Amino acid sequence: MNIFTKPAITVLQQIELLKDRGLSIQNEPRAALFLEAVSFFRLTPYMRPFQQYGDNQHRFKTNASFRQISQLYDFDRRLRLLVMDAIERIEVAIRAHISNHMGPKYGAHWYLDKDLFKTKYNYERLIDRVNEKQNNARQNYYKECARIDKAKQTEDSHKTELKLRRSQESYARHYPLTYNDPLYMPGWAILEELTLGELSHLYKGLAKDVDKKSIAKPLNVAAPLLESWLHTLTMIRNICAHHSRLWNRELGIKPEHPKNSQLIWPNYLQRHSPHTRISVVLAILHHFMQQVSPNSRWHYHLSELFEAFNEISLSAMGLPENWFEDKFWTF
Repeated sequence: MNIFTKPAITVLQQIELLKDRGLSIQNEPRAALFLEAVSFFRLTPYMRPFQQYGDNQHRFKTNASFRQISQLYDFDRRLRLLVMDAIERIEVAIRAHISNHMGPKYGAHWYLDKDLFKTKYNYERLIDRVNEKQNNARQNYYKECARIDKAKQTEDSHKTELKLRRSQESYARHYPLTYNDPLYMPGWAILEELTLGELSHLYKGLAKDVDKKSIAKPLNVAAPLLESWLHTLTMIRNICAHHSRLWNRELGIKPEHPKNSQLIWPNYLQRHSPHTRISVVLAILHHFMQQVSPNSRWHYHLSELFEAFNEISLSAMGLPENWFEDKFWTF
């Protein structure tokens, strides 16, 4: 095992290091400002396409410039924002679809019926999550009330009003302060408290195929496809939430491809082979957006982004040059 010997270096030293490796930097003060806002370490994945392959010294290709690297970083940042915009809308819609189906069919507290979930589903973890959320919300309320009571220059009537407002700031707080039977919030409330990953596991854990099909139908996908795509979007959301590189990432999982020939899908994404580049994620997002927010023109904003950064490699994302001309993007 080797000993780590790399020293921490200043921004000016970082610039000298990049220059020594052959990177062209036309405006060094501007590059310094960029490195002060975006760390050298965070920028390194964006340097690799401009470095000589297999060179352990990280030397740059001829004519590689700092501007190209910062431009790629900016493109990826804007791509993440656009992807997150779609995921937010899709996530909210899926919560609604689950709630609108399961609630009317099984009752307001449907999730308290363990039989509605598969035996392999971690049901106890779901209940623990709800219990923790309500307990934390209630304890925080009591702490706020204690602070209100200590306010010496506040009239008692105003203190009462403040406490009432605080009790209604979240449903996780309001429910246990108001009701004791059932012990936990109704289904429509707990769905809003779950992360996308937890929501994905909940859908996967539903015991009845008929329920999963009913939830998936308004999204124009089969239940197994929705299950796979939710898992994929959970991973993509986590990448975006941590501001990590997205544009040319090789996905750690392989999303299921549509088996129904009636479902419109890009011709450049062959149905018989898995895809692990961002191209398949963009297709998944567009399909969902056409179901949950067709008037948002999300795909046009995506096209505009690619046009604004036309120097970015499309092949690194698994996209052909004429990707937007595919009929999939016009449906």
